[in-house]
Amino acid sequence: MTGRSKDWELEEKRLYDVHEQIHKKMEQLSENVGDLKEGIIGLRKTFWDDVTVNLDDAHEVGETFTSIKQQTELLSERERTHKQAYDQMRKLLKLKDSAYFGRIDFLEVGESKEEEVYVGIASLMDEKDEDFLVYDWRAPISSLYYNYSPGKARYEVPSEVIEGEVTLKRQYIIDHGKLKSMFDTGVTIGDDLLQEVLSNNANTEMKNIVATIQKEQNEIIRNEKSRFLFVQGVAGSGKTSAALQRVAYLLYTYRKSLTADNIMLFSPNLLFNSYISTVLPELGEENMKQMTFQSYLEERIGSDYHLEDPFTQMEYLYTARGESDYELRLKSIQFKSSIQFRKYIDEYLTLLSKEMLLFHPLYFRGELFISEEEIEKYFYELDASLPISNRMNLLVEWLLLEVKKLEKRERRKDWPIEESELLDKEDYLEAYRQSQKGGRHKEDTFDDFDREEKVLVKMIVKKHLLPLKKAIKGYRFLAIKAMYRQLFTSEVTHKLCADGLPKEWNDVADITVRNLDKESLYYEDATAFLYLRDQLEGKKTYTTIKHVLIDEAQDYSLFQFEYLKQLFPHSRMTILGDLNQAIYAHSIGGETLLSHRESDLEKIQQITLLKSYRSTQQIVHFSKGLIDGGEHIIPFNRSGSLPTLTVVESDMMLKKQITLCAEQLIRKGNKTIAILCKTEKESEEAYHLFKNELDVHLLNKDSHTYKEGILIMPAYLSKGIEFDAVIIYNASNTEYEHDLERRLFYTACTRAMHELHIYSLGKPTNFFKHVERGSYSQR
Repeated sequence: MTGRSKDWELEEKRLYDVHEQIHKKMEQLSENVGDLKEGIIGLRKTFWDDVTVNLDDAHEVGETFTSIKQQTELLSERERTHKQAYDQMRKLLKLKDSAYFGRIDFLEVGESKEEEVYVGIASLMDEKDEDFLVYDWRAPISSLYYNYSPGKARYEVPSEVIEGEVTLKRQYIIDHGKLKSMFDTGVTIGDDLLQEVLSNNANTEMKNIVATIQKEQNEIIRNEKSRFLFVQGVAGSGKTSAALQRVAYLLYTYRKSLTADNIMLFSPNLLFNSYISTVLPELGEENMKQMTFQSYLEERIGSDYHLEDPFTQMEYLYTARGESDYELRLKSIQFKSSIQFRKYIDEYLTLLSKEMLLFHPLYFRGELFISEEEIEKYFYELDASLPISNRMNLLVEWLLLEVKKLEKRERRKDWPIEESELLDKEDYLEAYRQSQKGGRHKEDTFDDFDREEKVLVKMIVKKHLLPLKKAIKGYRFLAIKAMYRQLFTSEVTHKLCADGLPKEWNDVADITVRNLDKESLYYEDATAFLYLRDQLEGKKTYTTIKHVLIDEAQDYSLFQFEYLKQLFPHSRMTILGDLNQAIYAHSIGGETLLSHRESDLEKIQQITLLKSYRSTQQIVHFSKGLIDGGEHIIPFNRSGSLPTLTVVESDMMLKKQITLCAEQLIRKGNKTIAILCKTEKESEEAYHLFKNELDVHLLNKDSHTYKEGILIMPAYLSKGIEFDAVIIYNASNTEYEHDLERRLFYTACTRAMHELHIYSLGKPTNFFKHVERGSYSQR
């Protein structure tokens, strides 16, 4: 419906009226914001003028602090009000550009007249703040727009279910305040609107999808019942977008009890964090906490060990095939990623509760304070029925009591007096200031030499003991590395789980110990190491996090997921991924987080997304032939050119052909073009090949952001991101041969929105044998 019909004229009139309301609200808000800003500036300038300061006696001091508190609270309240007004202005600016994108006419049972429900990115009330001109897309009534075609419909509010009938469903494209198109539709989101959105260029930042949310995506967004929501979605199915809209929905629905600080996202890499960073702010919400699993590991153990990251592990797997330890390392990764390995550690912990715990001795000023034998003796004399972590707490308490005894002994020695004589003026004044804090005893003053010496000695000894106290509270007396090493070297531990260990166990143990002795941890060891440590010291938990999102969940091993459940024991989880993009070694022939379901995981719901929206029909048709089960993938009806395969016989021809292709793509208006390589090493080689021919940007695992243009990167870093066009750098059979590489190749191909061009130096990968010949053109 694009002509100048009566409906069109009425919709234009309504849009004009809504814009008038927005304009009035913005003018009023501008005046209020200006007044508030001036008031805040004035309060800051006159803050101390309006505070009664009198520190002469205790009573006046109390009044002074009360006066400061009142003035601070007044300033804070004004600043909060100013921020709310600023946020409201930002929302109005968005509505001014595109006031709404959908409309539902709903006739509620028992009513005689339909309600016209206009759905937009945020709510807008009329001039009297009595009626909604626009409903926020997250409001309960807005679910009608996403869930129903014209006909019988219902939606839930907190206390009841509202039933009725949808009599009209209409969608709009509004840009810069002007009505560009509108469509009446009988499906959730009409193809016309989706075509308009999906035909645009890719961006360096993910877009919100509130105007084009599909019914199955809406089911993800509004799910409130499941503790564990598993989303298995094919490449380009919008699972990550839906998850981010889900966060916005939860923040809106539970705004009195949930903030962005209560939500944690585990993302695949730093580049992805940047890519999604604008989605929530665009919807008027603050960004949730974000981290990679690797950054968590680094935070916990990175200062003590050189910790391998998952990308280095992957580089090894894709480049070291044929080396002597390759197959052994593969077995090591697979076993250490399994639940069986966690059970082995649990058996080991049962043993440690009775014997074999290892400790470090504690020293003070180079002299033995408490030996490892004394620590061990005290621990095993504690009640054996208590968990190890509880006994460790009692051990810490005992050690700190021993430190107090040590402190008293050290004060009677000569070294603190000798050190006090070497204090410079600043240290002496600082010591005096410290002595005045915290209501010290009368004798702790500097009235005469003896008292002065006593205070200084006490402070010097205390200062020197601080590192020892810190080490005890941080469980540094526990020989964690030695105990993890013992897991692989002790014949006693080997017997614990002999039937469950791989036949290569002795060799696996050998390469693990060799790496440990270099103060290094393989990536597959890091989770197990932390699990052992946390079971001994006491589980680390994040009780303020109420919801966890795990993206690219197929990258997580079962052991890692069990560990995450331990870290966030009270959290709901939204778990998103695609088994066809499982490119880590632990997924070879084994179970991944997405393929495994534990019987004790209560309240699980799984949603499968099979429709791919990112790529053209031609790209989806080609790429789904690369994987098992690809026939189930449904492409969205958006046409484009066939993917191409170009075989070249020399590096010079590869350079020439890709350069010509990239230049042509730029001329066509493509904004983001990715040259995807198999590894970081290959990406660096490609960058040096093209840097004098093209304006290219090299991205690696440390890259945080990227700009429009021609990008060169390893394919595994492109997960979750989309580009206008993708060039596969070298799809030869020597590069892409094995099953793990098949999934990497599929991942790379499915990043393309509009065009896919594949180059091969020599014979192309045998994966093409599984693809329909007519689904690509060979040059």
